[in-house]
Amino acid sequence: MRHTGRHGSPGTTPPVPGLPTVHSPSAPRAPFFAPRTLLTPLALIALLALCTWQIAAHGPLRTYDERLGRAIAGSAFPSPVAEFLADLGNTAVAVPVLAVALGWTAWCARRAGEPRWWLPPLAAAVAMAAVPALVVPFKALIDRPGPPGPLAGETGFFPSGHAATAAVAYGAAALLLHPLLRPRLRRPLLVAVAVLNLAVAVGLVRRGYHWPLDTVASWCLSGLLLWAMLRLSRSSQGDGLSRSSPGR
Repeated sequence: MRHTGRHGSPGTTPPVPGLPTVHSPSAPRAPFFAPRTLLTPLALIALLALCTWQIAAHGPLRTYDERLGRAIAGSAFPSPVAEFLADLGNTAVAVPVLAVALGWTAWCARRAGEPRWWLPPLAAAVAMAAVPALVVPFKALIDRPGPPGPLAGETGFFPSGHAATAAVAYGAAALLLHPLLRPRLRRPLLVAVAVLNLAVAVGLVRRGYHWPLDTVASWCLSGLLLWAMLRLSRSSQGDGLSRSSPGR
């Protein structure tokens, strides 16, 4: 028997199974620069500033960084494996991975009828293009000498372009694919990308291509780019990349 609601109108006890949830287009969206959302970029900026200051001023953190770098470079970690891991930060390797994720995400979003299906892939592409625009001037400004190894005697190693390329390419690809995966696969994907970027950094330091803080600074820059990419997508598409796919 169906009971009536207020004023005699037919009603049921919500929620009604099988009916989709309709989000009002006038629902308020989280502001791009909400105080809570600024905690992550501010922490990244502070860490980047600390690393840059210590490297430029030859501070004690730079001394410990170079000591750690020499220890890792002289470790028993297999050199061929380290070379392979370092190569994962090459543009020729990382950018095609991101390109595949861009194409797949755009195709899925357009097929699903998303009004701005192009925005998340575009934001990821812009973040990738911003890597050399930020890293190259940074390298020239700090002009840090490289560690003993294949590039000994050269300068311009802070921050690491390979580490930044890997972090943005693989990180952006993971953020794009995240809502398309089944829920049980989403966290493993993010963990795998974090481990992959750590492995790239180890390979770069082990082979003598960079000091450890070169890679840390790159992660800070990459984190800022990925944060901006994610916030842009969310502010322009409601809940953006964090939205779950129906039926998954």
